[in-house]
Amino acid sequence: MLIKLLALKNAYMKNEDGATAIEYALIAAGISLAVVAAVFAFGDELENLFNNLTGHLDGS
Repeated sequence: MLIKLLALKNAYMKNEDGATAIEYALIAAGISLAVVAAVFAFGDELENLFNNLTGHLDGS
């Protein structure tokens, strides 16, 4: 009985099915943080750039 419990514990500890999903979630969270940081850092400059391009395309 004890040997079966130890075997089940060892099998549970070696199971890595959920580890990949957690790793992908951490990568996605890191990328989203980078995008948010870039928007806060360059948001006003990008808005001005697009407004200038729109003005040039409209001919004004």
